[in-house]
Amino acid sequence: MPGLVNVLVIVAVIALVVVRQCSEQRISGDRRWWVLPGVLLVMALREPGLVDPHHEALSVVVLGAELAVGLVTGAGWAWTTRLRRAEDGSLWGKGTRATAYVWCAGLTLRAGLYGLAAALGIHQGAPALMTALAVTLLVRGGILARRAAEIPESCRGSAEGMSFRPTWKDRV
Repeated sequence: MPGLVNVLVIVAVIALVVVRQCSEQRISGDRRWWVLPGVLLVMALREPGLVDPHHEALSVVVLGAELAVGLVTGAGWAWTTRLRRAEDGSLWGKGTRATAYVWCAGLTLRAGLYGLAAALGIHQGAPALMTALAVTLLVRGGILARRAAEIPESCRGSAEGMSFRPTWKDRV
């Protein structure tokens, strides 16, 4: 039963993240961006099966590669998110087409790693996937928090110099 719960948690988190990424979301100034990745990490580490006991060394290598993919995916995701400050001073973020490409590349690399592990006889369970997802979300949240802190209050109505939709100026 815990395996089914883990799969449902993973699917729910990915669905939540994708839906939120595709729509403009307000970025709050609180420091709780690490809570969801922290919960996922705790859930992953409390479960057995993070490392395959029959292939420990290879399993650790594959897990390390998966975490590296998670780091790169999270960083790419954060750097391709467009940020803007609204007229009221609130900060908003939205994924771009490049964000979707980063997601697809990350998923493709993870599928390749999973296939390689299966071909080598290494069992990767839900804890490995949850750990990599937690690392992705943690890196994304940290970079976005840093980027958001760098946007001054005086940049109202801009997305680091760009708006979400092009504004057409009156032609004379």
